[in-house]
Amino acid sequence: ALTVQRMELDPAIEADAVAACNFDEGLLDDPALRQDAIGQLASICSAHPLVRAALLQRQKRFARQPGGAVLDGRDIGTVIAPDADAKLFVKATPQVRAQRRHRELQSHGSDVSFDKVLADIRARDARDSARSTAPLTMAADAALLDTSALTIEASVAKAIALVEARRAGRHNAPPIRRTPAQNSKCRLATTVRPLPKLTQPPSRIRAAVPTLL
Repeated sequence: ALTVQRMELDPAIEADAVAACNFDEGLLDDPALRQDAIGQLASICSAHPLVRAALLQRQKRFARQPGGAVLDGRDIGTVIAPDADAKLFVKATPQVRAQRRHRELQSHGSDVSFDKVLADIRARDARDSARSTAPLTMAADAALLDTSALTIEASVAKAIALVEARRAGRHNAPPIRRTPAQNSKCRLATTVRPLPKLTQPPSRIRAAVPTLL
């Protein structure tokens, strides 16, 4: 989405959105990605099936990197890393999310109104939930974390507890017997593993909290 903006492309045109998919990895560290306008552009771009196809293998390779990875997004647990060792579906009410986002934008000098932020959040949820390719939905094996009434510190602590519980459950589970053909498929669908023990302070782990926060 940031590339679309900087190249002055039209996010509603699929060809333009696809053309912006070939970006340098260094762009992922650009603070401009946190801008509200970029988030809205990302939602529009991601509705195009060809955009999702162009980025799919890139995202899967990132998930399978040595040492594991922590990813956030609206189709991570269902499409990008369906075999991840642990999945969290993090949510909060639109009003609470809008309050948090509005405070964040104000801290960066934005004068956008709360009503505009709330309307944008609701529109993005509706757009992402209704798209035909990789819609926003909770994976059947994900743990639900509602942060509506939680502080950042409490949210992080709860997330760590849920992940550690899920990983412990997988570790203690009996081995699954598979045919050679199924084993071949499992090797191709590598899980996001092994995740390091999540002991970072809240300031370093906030990036792991998905977009429904």
